[in-house]
Amino acid sequence: MAKGHRSQIKRERNEQKDTRPSAKLSYARMSVQKACFVLDAIRGKNADEALAIVTYNPRYASSVIEKLLKSAIANAENNNGMDITKLYVEECYANKGPTMKRVRPRAQGRAYRIEKRLSHITIVLNER
Repeated sequence: MAKGHRSQIKRERNEQKDTRPSAKLSYARMSVQKACFVLDAIRGKNADEALAIVTYNPRYASSVIEKLLKSAIANAENNNGMDITKLYVEECYANKGPTMKRVRPRAQGRAYRIEKRLSHITIVLNER
C-alpha cells in the first residue's frame, strides 16, 4: 500500500517529468511487428543517420516513422533548444493498440474474421 494521500502521490509522480524530447503517434494503421522492423533499425543511431535509414527503407512503416522522427527532432529544437547535430534515438518502441474486427465472406455462407491491427509508436531522443 502506498504512503500518503492520493493527491500527494500524484504530485510526487508529476514532479518526476521526463524532459527528453519525444513524439508519439497513436492508432497507427499497422501491426506492432511491422513497425518494429523499422524501429529496430534506427534504435541508438544519430538523428540524421536514422532519418536517412527510414527515408530509403522500402517498408510502409518507414514513411510513417519518418514523419514521426522529424516531429521529434523539431520538438527537440523548438521546445528544448537542443542542438540537432548531437541528437540520437534513445528509445523507440511500438505498443499494441485496439484491433478492428472485420468480416470476410467465404464459400458456402461462412464468414472469416479479419483483424486489422493498430499500434501506438513512440520515439524518444536525447543529446550525446
